[in-house]
Amino acid sequence: MAAALTLDHLRHHAVARTLFAPTTLGQAITSLGFVQADPIRAPARAQDLTLRHRVKDYRAGDLEARYPRLAIEEDFFVNYGFLPRTTHALMHPRTPRTPWPAARHRQAAAVLDFVRERGVVHPREVDAQFQHGKARNWFGGSSNASTQLLDAMHYRGLLRIARREGGVRLYAVRPAEGEAPDPITAMDALVDVVVAKYAPLPLATLGQLISHLRGGAPQWAHLRAAALARAKQRLPQAEVGGVRWVWPDGEQPASARHPSRAMTDSVRLLAPFDPIVWDRRRFELLWGWAYRFEAYTPAPKRVRGYYALPLLWRDRVIGWGNLALRDGVLVPELGYVAGRAPREAGFAAALDDELQRLQQFLGLA
Repeated sequence: MAAALTLDHLRHHAVARTLFAPTTLGQAITSLGFVQADPIRAPARAQDLTLRHRVKDYRAGDLEARYPRLAIEEDFFVNYGFLPRTTHALMHPRTPRTPWPAARHRQAAAVLDFVRERGVVHPREVDAQFQHGKARNWFGGSSNASTQLLDAMHYRGLLRIARREGGVRLYAVRPAEGEAPDPITAMDALVDVVVAKYAPLPLATLGQLISHLRGGAPQWAHLRAAALARAKQRLPQAEVGGVRWVWPDGEQPASARHPSRAMTDSVRLLAPFDPIVWDRRRFELLWGWAYRFEAYTPAPKRVRGYYALPLLWRDRVIGWGNLALRDGVLVPELGYVAGRAPREAGFAAALDDELQRLQQFLGLA
């Protein structure tokens, strides 16, 4: 009779399955299924901080520089980020919840013709050509109406992100696709991407993520409950500590291979949106303390810091680090749940190795 599944099994599985051997950039994105993006650099963007653990010789900015040559798209999924074109195609043609009025359709058609003629455009070119003026943004301030229109056209699948210049998105016409995917088949495939990305995950988190698919596939929002019901029927699962967990078909959370892969003497400072730590519910179950992303929290209310990176030692997240660049020097400020650094043999050397890797990643070595 097989031994009962434990939190130790789940913790080892969670670490071992996503911290795979470093590979190529394209293969890493394919293996992850989706890489969440964030514009804050502290000391690098979240997508770069995520990929540096999984791509051989990765340097900050490599994704932006190599994006045009990869079979990936920048788009919305459960959050905004980067994903393989095969997954991107499952969500299009996308029908937003709010239809455009006729005037907006005419604006979009004119811009689409302009982009088609130019090939690739910078938002300022569109603004100069059409002079759409200013519009209120979702922060409550104002921004160029042309930029908002380009974003909306990208979301609707009329345009794609061709590349970035200095972090600014440049747009091209999105090529016409073949037949639209079957909604039920597509939803099941999108759910599988979610599970493969974040497993093992509590069933409640799976429901939350399927709810987030309303952003990536709003035209199928009414199919989410049925997709969750099918996932409950077809995915392997078990109850551990009163919580029901799920994972991809074919994986074995209790495999004897996971501890040896998860328990290596290594330290890793993780992005706030890394799949190991993304789900705060799972985080507290596996590591016994609460982590929150506080960049948008008022400074007096922050507990860990502006951009605290969870610190993984072996198979445990034991603390956090805030990293700053001062006069070209990396300055780490580390905190520990236990109040001090581990005294285990190997930790200090492993931490030094991680900080050295970060310097190379940032081009400071």
